[in-house]
Amino acid sequence: MNTAQCYHCGDVCDDDLIRIYEKNFCCKGCKTVYEIFSENDLTCYYNFKDSPGAIPIEIQGKYDFLDKQEIVAKLLDFNNGNTQIITLYIPHIHCSSCIWILENLHKLNTKVASSQVDFPKKKVRITFNSEATSLKKIVVLLSSIGYEPYISLEDYESGKKIVDRSLIYKLGIAGFAFGNVMFLSFPEYFEVDGFWIEQYKNVFRGLMFIFSLPVVFYAGRDYFISAYKGLCSKVLNIDIPIALGIAVLFIRSTLEIILDLGTGFFDSLTGLVFFLLLGKFFQQKTYKFLSFERDYKSYFPIAVTRVKDHKEENIQIYDVEKGDRLLIRNQELIPVDGILITGKANIDYSFVTGEAVPVAKKPGDKLFAGGKQLSGVIEMEVLRSVSQSYLTQLWSNDVFKKDKKTEFKTITDNISKNFTIVVLLIAFVSTTFWMYYDASKALNVFTAVLIIACPCAIALAAPFTLGNILRVFGKQKFYLKNTTVIEQLADIDTIIFDKTGTLTTHKENVVFYDGDNLNRQEKSILKSALRASNHPLSRTLYHSFDEVETLTVSNFKEIVGRGIQVEYKNFNLKLGASSFVKSNSDISTLDTSVHVSLNDVYKGKFTFKNSYRVGVKEVFATLKKDYDLAIVSGDNEGEKKYLKENLPKGTHLLFNQKPEDKLKVVEKLQQDNKKVIMIGDGLNDAGALAQSNVGIALSENINVFSPACDAILDASQFKNLANFIRASKKAKQIIKYCFILSLCYNIIGLYFAVTGQLMPVVAAILMPLSSISIVVFTTISTNFIGKKIKT
Repeated sequence: MNTAQCYHCGDVCDDDLIRIYEKNFCCKGCKTVYEIFSENDLTCYYNFKDSPGAIPIEIQGKYDFLDKQEIVAKLLDFNNGNTQIITLYIPHIHCSSCIWILENLHKLNTKVASSQVDFPKKKVRITFNSEATSLKKIVVLLSSIGYEPYISLEDYESGKKIVDRSLIYKLGIAGFAFGNVMFLSFPEYFEVDGFWIEQYKNVFRGLMFIFSLPVVFYAGRDYFISAYKGLCSKVLNIDIPIALGIAVLFIRSTLEIILDLGTGFFDSLTGLVFFLLLGKFFQQKTYKFLSFERDYKSYFPIAVTRVKDHKEENIQIYDVEKGDRLLIRNQELIPVDGILITGKANIDYSFVTGEAVPVAKKPGDKLFAGGKQLSGVIEMEVLRSVSQSYLTQLWSNDVFKKDKKTEFKTITDNISKNFTIVVLLIAFVSTTFWMYYDASKALNVFTAVLIIACPCAIALAAPFTLGNILRVFGKQKFYLKNTTVIEQLADIDTIIFDKTGTLTTHKENVVFYDGDNLNRQEKSILKSALRASNHPLSRTLYHSFDEVETLTVSNFKEIVGRGIQVEYKNFNLKLGASSFVKSNSDISTLDTSVHVSLNDVYKGKFTFKNSYRVGVKEVFATLKKDYDLAIVSGDNEGEKKYLKENLPKGTHLLFNQKPEDKLKVVEKLQQDNKKVIMIGDGLNDAGALAQSNVGIALSENINVFSPACDAILDASQFKNLANFIRASKKAKQIIKYCFILSLCYNIIGLYFAVTGQLMPVVAAILMPLSSISIVVFTTISTNFIGKKIKT
């Protein structure tokens, strides 16, 4: 048995070992890549990491659509004469060797001017001379060395995205103004008199006024807009008292310096806006290398190969019409519904239906969009265009158009209404009192209450708490779309799991044998029969016989959808479906099994069980204490008994559920006032993920395709799911503690305001102090929560 590792990719070489240059290679592709690197003096690639490469795949004709300039034009970042720039997403980027070879692309193609890798996003930005080379040649080159780019329909339609940096500009202006106004206020704080009062007082106050203008009318304008929209909608949101506080601070301060009554509150004004924007910036943490809004366009190719008059041509996917004949190559996606015309189809529908086992199809069978052809080349006739196919129809559901964030009321929204009413009530009552007691102080008291009671600390509590929790979760490989998701997580009471790819892992299957013992020769015949088959079950079973040698068998026959038949000397072996191996079989086919017979004598069956993730039982046992749990799967009931035995009693199990069925399950629970988390991994879960209160996509690799969702959980952290939900609940408690702390500051400040004793220096101390203390408290508390999440 040969267990040599490939020098290029690290895979076990099996029986296909190629030894050359005193190095082992698992296939001709890996050997060719090594030769390309060697010829161009790039073998340093192997010095950074052992076996860093990927096996190059066959791509002949796959990228012919890049010959069409109208397609290339939409993919380019920059196009000016003979200089073009393209940014390509390359999933295989994973180590320093990848960075080194991709940034030395110019040595493999001298027409490439430069290439720069963005490692976190797994992207490379390439600048090249379009007159001397082409995008297609660059893509083919990358594919030939194992770095095939992923180019999807989404790239073609979205074009270049515009980055909104307005918040950064506003924060910078507010911070600059705040620092300068504080500096200019020092003479007033320390009551400097004499020469300063005579010469510079008005200059300093005028400068403070000038610095405040861009803060109020540019940096803080979003608060006025939001407050106006809230009033128009008859909703008292948190921005109403903020906008009122900013306006009163600015108007009173301006009047004080014009009438020479004092220095005003420009320091408190600029500080207020700065801290508010800082909280908003902190809250807007995003994971730019992830996408939470993916649909089928992220998965579909830009173009397909059409066969017309015995000639192949590449056409845009939206130009495919009913009756067209399409060529689908190995590992390519089926983009439309159709009928198989020629070839052996072995379709992986797991990403659409959730069914774990690939489906064999014969000519005349119907094929659905979203499946992936796993072996060989097939031709199909189109039944429906892309927009009318089964898969794309899933996205016509209204559930994909709703915005969960706007429908959910946050804890800050809930408190803002009462806070605004209380502040205005205190202001009017205090003013009324002073109107009768000392009318000269009435206006001063009214504005002072609005200034000191501005909900700065309250407005900062949620952004800093949730923003920090967002970062803590990110470090633990749990990536949330926005901070609202944390509050939604804290409120849930029901959790639904998909099975295939969520509770189970795609990386391995467990094989059990049930039947008569097979001797070594029988095992050898069986392994030799499996060797020639590309069926995924055949490959899995083949690799389970690592210690068994192979033989030369004859009369190999593989019948699509049924099984394999071979001969060796006086042995005739059949393996496959029970109906193929044993006529009139009453053997249950509920399990995923491969049956075996020798000389028409039934020997037994190999049953394939999904390998469940580490910690599934423990996660369910922990969650069942506080939540209703359910498994809703598109797979068959083959593992229902196993799940019943290993999961807590009361866990609901539903199988053979289509994508629309999963959506309806979630919808029914919500109609019963349940708050639902849906956890899935494929397009078949997309509707349920969108309908749920929180949709979590579980991913073996967070950089590859995952459906539209609210959060992405790295599969390695599945065991910490309960801890993440618990941390969300604690984060909400921290916000409530912050509100209590803020209330204490407001009570102290309101004492000075109501009694007419509020001085600029008091406001300058209290307002920043309350904001800073909230930030410190939330930071310490959330970091403590983060340490409680087990890694």
